[in-house]
Amino acid sequence: MRSAASRTRNLTTAIRAYEAAGLINTANVHGVADLNLLVALDVLLAEGSVARAARRLRLSPSAMSRTLARLRETTGDPLLVRAGRNLVPTPRAIELRARVSQLVQDGEAVLRPQENLDLKRLVRTFTLRTSDGFVENVGPAILARVRGEAPGVRLRFVQKADKDGAQLRDGVVDIETGVVEATTAPDLRVQALFRDRLVGVVRAGHPLCKMKIAASHYAAGEHVTVARKSLERGPIDEALELLGLARQTVIIVGGFSSALALARFSDLIATVPERHTGSLRAGMHSFPLPIAVPEMTVSLLWHPRLDADPAHGWLRRCVVDACVTSLGPAGC
Repeated sequence: MRSAASRTRNLTTAIRAYEAAGLINTANVHGVADLNLLVALDVLLAEGSVARAARRLRLSPSAMSRTLARLRETTGDPLLVRAGRNLVPTPRAIELRARVSQLVQDGEAVLRPQENLDLKRLVRTFTLRTSDGFVENVGPAILARVRGEAPGVRLRFVQKADKDGAQLRDGVVDIETGVVEATTAPDLRVQALFRDRLVGVVRAGHPLCKMKIAASHYAAGEHVTVARKSLERGPIDEALELLGLARQTVIIVGGFSSALALARFSDLIATVPERHTGSLRAGMHSFPLPIAVPEMTVSLLWHPRLDADPAHGWLRRCVVDACVTSLGPAGC
């Protein structure tokens, strides 16, 4: 975690770089106002829309348009140009987007007062984006910790429909859980929570309950699979292909709970993470997959701008400890 002195040095260096580029002018009385323009530029480049930027900054559309005009005059670049009914960034705007965002974050970190955290008086709503099963298995332990230490804190769990990190960057979501992949935004902070593996699940009394399940038995059944966006083949299909096998998917759903609900009242086979869905699989028959599929690490993800936030740090500790309580030391 960077110190306040380090953040100040970074901010000073960035300001000098922007002054040299003509983006801000700290040598005159308009310097502070020019720094405020950076916040507006950051939001405009993130939203790509004057109307949406105005709503985020709580300005009128006309005031936001005037701000964009000032930014164009200051930078000597149109920044956002119309393409049909939308605005698209110029090459200069694309170049500036990440740099402006970091500068604004450093400025906010320097100016944010550091206060001692009083959990009993803390009033705040945290939004956590998780996949099916996390709330059911880990949520009660998180709730017990939060209610016991910070009764004024409210938790809001939302479904994870995709792996886009934009909601973390924009502050819509405070914390997210998931498996880190190549497409995960590199600027996000990551802390491992627990290891998990895929298991097959069928209803009680299913024919597979009475046999030692081989890969051929698993592949021959009808499957319900979980896919958020595409029908791309995953590691299960690749492992089966190496054995000259393929599974038949008859239905695709968007979450683990839906897959298990369908398998519970049919002969479908669901394949889900074991630890993540412990309570969801109650009363069903689970079995290890008869094929070699890598385990996965479920992690906690958040945006670095919240690193120094004491309340956010406390919430992260609550989630990590809840995983240990709910899943056991071996799981985290």
